[in-house]
Amino acid sequence: MFDNLLTNLDLTWPELVGVTTLMFGFAAYAMGQAVANKWQSPIYCCWYSLLLGIFDRFIIYALFDGVLLSWKAYLADTIIILVISVLAHRLTLVQKMIRQYPWLYRRAFIFSWKNK
Repeated sequence: MFDNLLTNLDLTWPELVGVTTLMFGFAAYAMGQAVANKWQSPIYCCWYSLLLGIFDRFIIYALFDGVLLSWKAYLADTIIILVISVLAHRLTLVQKMIRQYPWLYRRAFIFSWKNK
């Protein structure tokens, strides 16, 4: 089932897991943290994820002889990168709020804080 889906998206398992999720997932996590550390909106994660998706497609093309100009594969890669970066942004933002304002906020859940 998943192999058929990956074939329709012009992807393979090593590309999806190795390059997109691990290599560019770490880059997306670092990017989400950097955006949150500058107190910027998560919208910036969207713009930077579009750029990381382009670089991801190029690395897959260069190393694995993958399809360079596949909009379906680009969209799938970019969505994975975007989800990782937005989660990293939210985790970092919650951590900053709790650490910088301990007299005001406490952790309510992994992705949220509430007033004391």
